[in-house]
Amino acid sequence: MAEGWAKALKSDVLEAYSAGVETHGMNPNAIQVMKEAGVDISGHHCKLLADLKDISFDFVVTVCDRAKKTCPVFPTKAKVVAHGFDDPPALSATAESVEEALEKYRRVRDEIKAYVISLPESLT
Repeated sequence: MAEGWAKALKSDVLEAYSAGVETHGMNPNAIQVMKEAGVDISGHHCKLLADLKDISFDFVVTVCDRAKKTCPVFPTKAKVVAHGFDDPPALSATAESVEEALEKYRRVRDEIKAYVISLPESLT
């Protein structure tokens, strides 16, 4: 969702990439709530950090506590910034309905949007 927002809202000042320490495939709930907000991430795909090894980053933003703990050291000048968000799949694991699960995704979607709007100024 963060990459989708960054590309939709800040492509004039940011070049955004999303990757993780493991892949799980695109989450259909994330795709749905982003589509509701007017951002199509259905064409995105999960990438590993290794897939981006040839890109020189200025900043690396981790968006969950697990990533903050497992994010590798970047051998470049990249400044690593941790900005944790709740994990929508974990939040929705106990949801009693699809709509209740989607509400969890929507909340995190909107929090990520607010953070992305603050970029890049909030990185320095």
